[in-house]
Amino acid sequence: MNTFAWCRARAVRAAIVLAAIPALASLAVAQRAPLLDWPSGKAKARFEITIPASVRNEATTGRAYVILSRSNQTEPRLQIGRVGAPMFARDFSAVAPNRPIVVDGTDLGTPVADMADVPAGEYWVQAFVNVYSEFKRADGHTLWMHDDQWEGQAWNRSPGNLYSTPQKLRIDPRAAGVVKLAVTQKIPPIVVPADNEYVQRFKFQSPMLTKFWGRPIYLGATVLLPKGYATSTIEYPVNHQQGHFSIAAPYGFDRDSVFRAWWLAETTPRMIAVTFQHPTPYFDDSYAVNSVNNGPYGDAFMQELIPELEKRYRIIKEPWARWLSGGSTGGWESLALQVWHPDFFGGTWSYCPDPVTFTDVEGMNLYKDDNGFFKQVTEWHRTPTINSREVNGEVRQTAQQRAWMELVNGTKGRSGTGQLDIWSATFGPIGTDGYFKPVFDPKTGVIDRSVAMYWKDNYDILEYLKKNWSTVGPKLNDKIHIYMGDMDNFHLDRSTRELEAWMKTTSNPRNEGYFVWGDQRGHCYAGPGGNIARLMDMAEHGLRHKPEGTTTPWWRNQ
Repeated sequence: MNTFAWCRARAVRAAIVLAAIPALASLAVAQRAPLLDWPSGKAKARFEITIPASVRNEATTGRAYVILSRSNQTEPRLQIGRVGAPMFARDFSAVAPNRPIVVDGTDLGTPVADMADVPAGEYWVQAFVNVYSEFKRADGHTLWMHDDQWEGQAWNRSPGNLYSTPQKLRIDPRAAGVVKLAVTQKIPPIVVPADNEYVQRFKFQSPMLTKFWGRPIYLGATVLLPKGYATSTIEYPVNHQQGHFSIAAPYGFDRDSVFRAWWLAETTPRMIAVTFQHPTPYFDDSYAVNSVNNGPYGDAFMQELIPELEKRYRIIKEPWARWLSGGSTGGWESLALQVWHPDFFGGTWSYCPDPVTFTDVEGMNLYKDDNGFFKQVTEWHRTPTINSREVNGEVRQTAQQRAWMELVNGTKGRSGTGQLDIWSATFGPIGTDGYFKPVFDPKTGVIDRSVAMYWKDNYDILEYLKKNWSTVGPKLNDKIHIYMGDMDNFHLDRSTRELEAWMKTTSNPRNEGYFVWGDQRGHCYAGPGGNIARLMDMAEHGLRHKPEGTTTPWWRNQ
């Protein structure tokens, strides 16, 4: 039986409304009711996880997971995902060595929500402990979060985290019994590749972010240098490539033979390409903006990281030679950086950007929907909100399944890789407990309109352009280039369509932007010709916009 079969949805509870009951009352009940049931407690199996003193001889706070898999070709901890191996989890606080941490049928799971729905049978079973650290933030709040170890908030492979050796066991969730698991293995430190002639890296502690979080926070970059850089004295334009955390070479230079050949060809324009590392305690990437939850990452990016880059390398320090690009998270970042810093950057090539307006956040309209988990089509009928889809339109995951997946990975937004979590952490206000105030209840899906309006007022790119077009518009001429598949797997095409439609109405100045749509293309479409074509576009854009009389020794024909 595959995971999709395990993930069968329970029947939606039917709301029988008598004529005498007011319609508004029936709607309120429908808006609160989840589409899938919370764990029933019918599972009687109990997992007890211990941390041996020989592995970690101090009290531990964190989150414990039990992962089940039919296969052990790769460890169960490496099989988790949107529709991966089933796992169940629970928070724990200050647990001494050798004391049991319990995970049982009352704990939420993903992609199977209720442990009772896992069929009895033989499984490879693995326990995992995500270790949290104490952050005494400058705003007075104390938070327990995972302290990134330069892995990009991937808790299942983060150095210092603990796991058990997988065991093949017969598990019957509905039968009483105790399975004891000891996390005897510790993940070793990340190995950073050595620098070479073309690929170099740097990392430093950020004064701004360290002050905010009360613990050392680091920023870094991976730099791809052009052919001849070491023997020349000229300065080069730079492409600031945004995206998820990675210390691999930009554009796969060290593994993509086609790109490598193009980059080193005699006819290729010489430029520098850079990817950035700026993980937060919430996610693998900060979105490069200031946030009450994440801290001053926008200032740190612009005032610490970019200056450090330009100090270390021969970069043309002028807007016409500073380009932005990126896809998905990086698509949003590259667009936002251009919009909020129009005088600093000379153009953005943004692919499949995250929601540029929050009328469609992976299916949820935060400004109109009352519940993120379903659409109330009529007073009497509702349908699940679709979070993601295949290019042919088939459903991949509902909004509730997505939200509960993140909740299993980590409560209070501590999923590490949760897209909905990082949007709330980046775009939302702070909660009374110091963690972010969610835009929707992660258990029921009810949307908090006040939080949605906070998102709109502070981080909605389309709304920002509408409000500030008279001052920002003139600075964005010929700088916005967006590429999007019209069947983006996460519905990102919808909000991008709104931005495109509005830009066609602009005046004083008129600026329609540049939008390229991929027919029946999914996430993340980068336009005809892909990355190589876009880099050529950037180089030619630089030629068109350089000040008159500027020489271009970096250009391929000079």
